[in-house]
Amino acid sequence: MSDPSFWDDHDTAQGTIAEVNQLKDKVTKVQQLATTLEDSQLMLELIVEEQDLSLLPDVSETVDSLSEQIEDFELQLLLSEPHDKNNAILELHPGAGGTESQDWAQILLRMYTRWAEDRGYKVESLDYLPGDEAGVKSVTLLIKGFNAYGYLKAEKGVHRLVRISPFDSSGRRHTSFVSCSVVPELGDDVDIEIRSEDLKIDTYRSSGAGGQHVNTTDSAVRITHAPTGIIVTCQSERSQIKNREKAMKILKGRIYEKRIEEQEKALVEIRGEQKEIGWGSQIRSYVFHPYSMVKDHRTGQETGNIQAVVDGELDPFINAYLRQQLN
Repeated sequence: MSDPSFWDDHDTAQGTIAEVNQLKDKVTKVQQLATTLEDSQLMLELIVEEQDLSLLPDVSETVDSLSEQIEDFELQLLLSEPHDKNNAILELHPGAGGTESQDWAQILLRMYTRWAEDRGYKVESLDYLPGDEAGVKSVTLLIKGFNAYGYLKAEKGVHRLVRISPFDSSGRRHTSFVSCSVVPELGDDVDIEIRSEDLKIDTYRSSGAGGQHVNTTDSAVRITHAPTGIIVTCQSERSQIKNREKAMKILKGRIYEKRIEEQEKALVEIRGEQKEIGWGSQIRSYVFHPYSMVKDHRTGQETGNIQAVVDGELDPFINAYLRQQLN
């Protein structure tokens, strides 16, 4: 950073500064944990020497808090895959079921938005297609923040809802499914070759909010990648050029993820394992009726407080998944 040519490449410089800040944050956190541990040890020694048990509850509370902070910090250190630190591109697509499934997608959209905002992440809507009566037909979010992809990769798969549908006049129980896709936002340092002749680019008028300009010009962009069949859309910007740039970033991330998926499948075939990889398979059930429970089928993590989960309390499920990957 002290090199005179440091700012010659502005984007690279910004990336370096961000990396330095992240490293500084880790060092600062270790120092804070060490200080808290030392203070707790000193207080415990004081209790023993003075035989003053009135301080014991304070020490116990501090140690419990320290334990939680260490576990959280340990998880951050475990996010060491190449793109774990990147921003995340999250997509939600309802399954069959019409309005009920689209409403379930809206609930998940709110859940992920709240989780991200509670962590201090920024949430940007790249594409939003509202449902006919309620909910959403599809939505794509860009979630910006350090380790956003590392955490949210735990959410890939199909999310199942069981409840008495508010859209069923007979009050019957319905089961709905929404697919959640998560890919990292990749920088220019990742070599993903995308040939222009393999792309079909369509423009159309945005269906979302954004003012008169957005809704009266063909600013929205849809890109189809012929070799993979991947289709991405973006309509968040007033400018067609900016929407195209963002759509290309989404496409790049999805092609990268598809490569990883194919490598995983190839490894399973080589090993002769008779099990499903789990890409796109059902990962979690949210049951409102006849009882209240959220259960992750990969880790066994569950809770009866379903309202807290849909309000954004996802960390126990994400943490359990990340720890399972170490085994």
